[in-house]
Amino acid sequence: MEAAVAAEVTAAGIARLAGVGRAAVSNWRRRHADFPKPVGGTEASPAFALTAVEQWLRDQGKLAEVPLRERVWQQVAGHPAGAAVALRHVGAVLLLVRDRPAVWRGLARAGDDAELTGLLPPALDAVLTARLGPAHPVTGLTREALAPSSALVRAAAELAEEAEGAPHAYEFLLGRHLDANPRQYTLTPPGLAALMAELAGPAAAVLDPAAGTGTLLHPLREPAAGDGPDDAAPLGEGHTPPGTGGADRGGVGAPRGPAALYGQESDADLAALTALRLALQAPETRVRVQAADTLRADAFPDLAVDAVLSHPPFNERNWGHDTLAYDPRWEYGFPARTESELAWVQHALARLRDGGTAVLLMPPAAASRRSGRRIRADLLRRGALRAVIALPAGAAPPYGIPLHLWVLHRPGSAPPPAPHLLVVDTAELAPGGRDKLDWQAVRSTVLDAWRAFDHAGGIEERPGVRRSLAAIDLLDDDVDLAPARHLPPPAAAGGPAELARAHEELTAALARTADLAPAPAPAGRAAPARWPLTTVGELARAGALLLRAGGPGTAAPGEGPVQLTEHDVIGGTPPSGTLPEPGTGDAPEEPVLLRAGDVVVPVLGGGAIARVADAATEGAALGRNLFLLRPDPAALDPWFLAGFLRGTANNRQASSYASTATRLDVRRLQLPRLPPAEQRAYGERFRALAAFEEALRDSARLGERLTQGLYDGLTDGSLPPG
Repeated sequence: MEAAVAAEVTAAGIARLAGVGRAAVSNWRRRHADFPKPVGGTEASPAFALTAVEQWLRDQGKLAEVPLRERVWQQVAGHPAGAAVALRHVGAVLLLVRDRPAVWRGLARAGDDAELTGLLPPALDAVLTARLGPAHPVTGLTREALAPSSALVRAAAELAEEAEGAPHAYEFLLGRHLDANPRQYTLTPPGLAALMAELAGPAAAVLDPAAGTGTLLHPLREPAAGDGPDDAAPLGEGHTPPGTGGADRGGVGAPRGPAALYGQESDADLAALTALRLALQAPETRVRVQAADTLRADAFPDLAVDAVLSHPPFNERNWGHDTLAYDPRWEYGFPARTESELAWVQHALARLRDGGTAVLLMPPAAASRRSGRRIRADLLRRGALRAVIALPAGAAPPYGIPLHLWVLHRPGSAPPPAPHLLVVDTAELAPGGRDKLDWQAVRSTVLDAWRAFDHAGGIEERPGVRRSLAAIDLLDDDVDLAPARHLPPPAAAGGPAELARAHEELTAALARTADLAPAPAPAGRAAPARWPLTTVGELARAGALLLRAGGPGTAAPGEGPVQLTEHDVIGGTPPSGTLPEPGTGDAPEEPVLLRAGDVVVPVLGGGAIARVADAATEGAALGRNLFLLRPDPAALDPWFLAGFLRGTANNRQASSYASTATRLDVRRLQLPRLPPAEQRAYGERFRALAAFEEALRDSARLGERLTQGLYDGLTDGSLPPG
């Protein structure tokens, strides 16, 4: 019988255990000869025995007890068959713990691990079949396969008691696995998943044919307030959910939890983990998940559901074009080899009951590629495509492009006589990219438009944001459905009155800039002699200033301060960043917070830049690639310090050069040794220069705003040429 394998932990895991940064772990390895030696991993990322690390931390007084959840996670991460297999074993046992606690308690009394793993397979098979059906994807739970997991599953069951139940314990472990492998999985952000569920509206049966980790089925699992499990309607083919009118389909009010969730995923490991996740989180819901390629091997060919939600793979060439030419799902036309997304669209429509709704995340090219125009035209003619919604860039991976949501409706035997299409563009709601995305604003813009359109069949036009179009008006040679191409532009910069205000502001800014323009030197003042110099590093060692690097602080959503980024420092703008969220189950890390009078210096790019924090910046978190210099007011004037750090020669001698970037060594920056009175004189001069620099920036911004507004007004006809 194979024995349980000792868990291993990386340096990042040790840092998490001890509540310190990774740099502290590196220091311990260098300074302490008795620090545990690596037992695996690579030279760049060594792995250590968890028990040895735990004992060393205790001996050093750095840890009283390794938290149970960390111990369980390290066993999952170090499992000899891989974390995915470990999570399969853990999830199956947690389902047994949750659904049949008496059975688990009896098994847990087994005398040793070998006896436990011998008794587990039939018990697991029974509970999995009961919850997931006889053809479930959670396979391989034999005595031999479970042998390395005996200690792990006991610890996981203990964690379920500590973590307020088996679902919470599994969600923590699965979340850690997903966080640890960001490139392996394409995840749908929770905000987008919730929006897609609201667009679909109430549904008794829901399918995700590209289920991934089950996120799109996840927001639907919870009943609305006041709806208990007994309120769920029984599932039947062709079942009509409560409220079949347009407003109800649009999601007015909180949707009920569905009676059945169906998913299909081509990755067998992911299908198993998703099935367990949904079964644990939705105890009163029928869960059926299959592991197979949806387009080539549809696991639910006779299914008719109320809603389909999907984030399908994009740009697949090998989706089955050569073998699926006569598939009955291609009701709207056989997709070209380059149009895999339109194959997913038609699969979704084929699995809907009459009147059901599908919401799919699509690449923007699918709305305009010429190879898909015939299918798009037929979707419009028959009233199947109801809305195309452009999301801001950063809404979902790939984060660099503004993806679309397609809302589809199975029209049944009597399509509408004059179908219309709703187009919505939310791109302006995240002008700064992923970190600036306001999900609440996106949600309200999209749902307000969809509910009004779905209820009345039309909508009041809002230039640049939303519009309802007759399908016949879109049936040209291209059938281009990109929202931006059909939305009239908003009035140029607010119209002539706004442009007049911009002109007044620019005139005032230019006058202020002229007043602040500095003379090269005060009249009659001789150039100073060379001074004795010191470095930032020497001043830090002497206690004249505090030196701190920015990052890697984290904060729970909505709870952390704004973050000053390197782009803010370079552009002279207010703090605009947000702290990243901690990993699943991790506590937030304390960020470095700014005080008025701190001097902030970017370390990448080779520019001579330093910024003095003012009252408006105070309290912001210091971002990555920034250094904070906090001078002792009795020893250093902050404006004197910032001014001398701006010198070109100073920055050149303190910079190092890599193949692709220039990096500033802040400790090597120099400044003169001057008494406080002379420091203040230089500080006032540097402060005046900073005010002039800010005025120049304001003038440039106002000039660009006025210029673009005039271009827009002249080209869209809202301004006359004379």
